[in-house]
This record gives sequence, C-alpha cells and structure tokens, in this order.
Amino acid sequence: MTKAAPPRDKYFLRSLHQEIDFYDRKLAHVNTLADFATQSDRKETEGKLVTKRAALEKIARELAASGVEFSEADLPRSFRTEASSAVDRN
Repeated sequence: MTKAAPPRDKYFLRSLHQEIDFYDRKLAHVNTLADFATQSDRKETEGKLVTKRAALEKIARELAASGVEFSEADLPRSFRTEASSAVDRN
C-alpha cells in the first residue's frame, strides 16, 4: 500500500511558506546567537539548514509558478519585496 501524496493546494503552499520562514529564523539564530565548539561545527549546521531550506523553497516556487494561489501576507519574510514590506508596515 502506497502512501498518498499530500494535496498541493494553497494550504500546502502556506505551510511551506511557514516552514521556510522557520528555517530563516533558525539560520539567523545560528549566525548570531548559537555557540559552537568549532567553526566547522557551525558551518556544518548552517549547511544542513541551508540545504533543507533550499529544497522547500524550490517546491514553494514551483507551486506558485504553476498557479497555486497564495496570499502576500503568508510569504516568508525572505520572499517579500521591499514594496510589499512597506505595505505591511502601514
């Protein structure tokens, strides 16, 4: 019995955007606050996070390009443009 693939709809895309935003925050934490024994440990951890985030970003961009609808407010902060960020502040 095979496992059914999750539906790739606007709700799935929204959860992908939330997860990408989460990885952005994790990366910011690793770069600023986290303590590591060596610099190579930091690089290894950062590399793993970047790899996971890149895979999620690829799927999210493919879904958006294929026409899955999404709200600008649901976009991760790293996806937002300066114009949409200015609208959010007002």
